[in-house]
Amino acid sequence: MTMTNNAKPAADPATDESRKTVKRDALMAIEKQWQKDWEERAVFELDMPEDDSVAPEMLHDKHPKWMGTFPFPYMNGVLHLGHAFSVSKIEFAAGWERLKGKRALFPFGFHVTGMPIKAAADKIARELEMFGPEFAIPGENEGELEDQMEEMTVDGAPKAGGNFRSKKSKVAAKTGNKKYQFQIMQDQGMSNAEIAKFADPENWLKHYPPIAIDDLKAMGCKIDWRRSFLTTDHNPYYDSFAQWQFNRLREMGKIKFGKRYTIWSAKDGQPCMDHDRQSGEGLGSQDYTCIKMQVLGWSPEAEAVASAIPELAGKKIYLVAATLRPETMYGQTNCFVGTKLEYGFFQSANADEVFVVTERAARNMAFQGLSPTDGQVTKLGSISGQAIVGSKVSAPLSRYSDGVYMLPMENVLATKGTGV
Repeated sequence: MTMTNNAKPAADPATDESRKTVKRDALMAIEKQWQKDWEERAVFELDMPEDDSVAPEMLHDKHPKWMGTFPFPYMNGVLHLGHAFSVSKIEFAAGWERLKGKRALFPFGFHVTGMPIKAAADKIARELEMFGPEFAIPGENEGELEDQMEEMTVDGAPKAGGNFRSKKSKVAAKTGNKKYQFQIMQDQGMSNAEIAKFADPENWLKHYPPIAIDDLKAMGCKIDWRRSFLTTDHNPYYDSFAQWQFNRLREMGKIKFGKRYTIWSAKDGQPCMDHDRQSGEGLGSQDYTCIKMQVLGWSPEAEAVASAIPELAGKKIYLVAATLRPETMYGQTNCFVGTKLEYGFFQSANADEVFVVTERAARNMAFQGLSPTDGQVTKLGSISGQAIVGSKVSAPLSRYSDGVYMLPMENVLATKGTGV
């Protein structure tokens, strides 16, 4: 009688792991083989057909064409799954048109205009100042650092509209759960020395477009990469084309230079559009009607405060109320102030007029031509809301021509309207 050992040999973990992905690996190998072939044969590079057998105006009847492109992605980071989803639509369309015998052209551009890249570069510069070249976050100062970073948000701004919107902007969606810009870039495998270079906006333009091109090639997109370009004056041909468009539209009287109400970045000195913001996407400007109510008589406490400010002597002082319903002012019987709020006396654009509003309201009004210097407030003094209670003001639209009184309200918000 003989005995046999039926025990199976110990499994090799590495071999088992490779078996799990063998089909995937085989498909990827085929994919790369044909992508290499496409690139070597330049199958997606299209030029104007040369065919002397037909008249120029009939050329495209004999050689039908099709062109599609993709909204230029911002180059303030790598392309993400949302880009891949959107690109897949135009990629499928390009392939379908090729199958139908058309000369399908798919060019691709990269968007480096606007605020996203500048905002990201400014974050790196600021984080270098806060944490140093090693980006070391001191644990004991985290609360203080959070307060500093909070200045970069628009939290507390009034909501616009009632439709649901994502709480994350497109800029914020790229950051995941990372708080700081350098952390996002560390996750991309960059060293601290490399990250520090991104304080220069130009570095973003050199770094991310090549990565995007590699990713799109790996996806197998049918793109003519000879026609790839950046926006702005980094591409003088595209820049001149954009300038020509605007100059032509201006000559036709279709556009003009001027001011309009928008979300404005006081730090950067230019409008801050939806996709440029770290937070607050979907917020628009809120139109208020301001009612100027001249002070007819101060309460004793307010009189003591106002008389101690020499710059107010001989000037008309107005409490300025912001309202969304100016038609209701015909029935005005009084006016409310926040008893817990601090108000200021702010010089208006008219030399003999002073507005009493919150600091936030005065700052907003300064960018609308309502202060002596555009974008700057001129504060002459401060006064508490409690001190104003009992003062008498004119109500210009009300039937009470002899004035109405200022009454207290505890839930007046400094972040809404003028606080009056």
